[in-house]
Amino acid sequence: MSKVFSNTTTKDGLIQNIERNCGFNDGDISGNAVRLAQFTGDINSSMDWVYTKIFEVGGTWQFDDANHVDYPIITTTIMPGQRDYSFSTDGTGNRILEIFRVSVADVNGNFYDIQPVDVSGSNAPSSFTDGLNVTGLPNTYDKLGNGIFLDPIPNYLRAAGLRVYINRESSYFVTTDTTKKAGFAGLFHEYLCVRPSYYYCLRNKMFDLADRYKLMMIEMETAIENYYKSREKDVAKTLIGATNNSR
Repeated sequence: MSKVFSNTTTKDGLIQNIERNCGFNDGDISGNAVRLAQFTGDINSSMDWVYTKIFEVGGTWQFDDANHVDYPIITTTIMPGQRDYSFSTDGTGNRILEIFRVSVADVNGNFYDIQPVDVSGSNAPSSFTDGLNVTGLPNTYDKLGNGIFLDPIPNYLRAAGLRVYINRESSYFVTTDTTKKAGFAGLFHEYLCVRPSYYYCLRNKMFDLADRYKLMMIEMETAIENYYKSREKDVAKTLIGATNNSR
C-alpha cells in the first residue's frame, strides 16, 4: 500500500516504519531534527534509485513522478540566428535527466520531429562545425552538456516553437512533509523504508539486520522492474530471435 512520509498519529508513515526497522523508540527520528534530516536524505536517495530502475525498463510509457504539476515537456521560443538552447531544469526547477525527443514548429506553427545526431561521432555532419552557419528550418539536433544545438540554424522567430521531451528527477521529500507520498506506484513505497534501514544497519554494524534488508531490497527492485516493464498492456510484444554466430 502507498505510504505517506510521516504520520505520528497512525504510525504508518515512511519515517515511522524506519524507526521500527532500526530499533528506534517512537519519535526518535520524527522528533529529532538531525536524524530526521539524515533519513530524509536517505529516503530521497532511495527514490533516485527507484527512478533509475524505472527509467531503464519503462518502454514506450514514459514514467514521470505523479507529484509533478505539469507534463515532462519543455517549450521555448525559437530565435532567428540562435543555434543553441540550454535546458538544465524544467519550468518548476526540477533537474533534467534526459532529453529523448525534440520537435520544432515551422514558420506557420506546424510541428515536426527533428533527428538526433552526434557531432563527436565519426559520421558527424560538418554543418554543425564548418562555420558556414547555414540557416533555415532545423532538421537535426545535437545534445551537448545542458543544451541542444539545432541545424540548420533557425532563420525565423516562433514563440513556443521548440518542444523538448524529457525525463526529470523526482519530487523530493523535505523534513516538514507529512502527508506527501512518493510519485511512483504505491505497491513499492515500502522500498523507501527498507533501503534507508539497510544503510543505517550497515553503518552501525548491525550486520544480521543489514543482510535481511539487503535481500528485501533485491526482491523489491526485481518486482519494481517487472511491474514497470509489463504495464504496457496495450502494446503488442514482439519476439526477436537471437543471432547465432557459430560456424
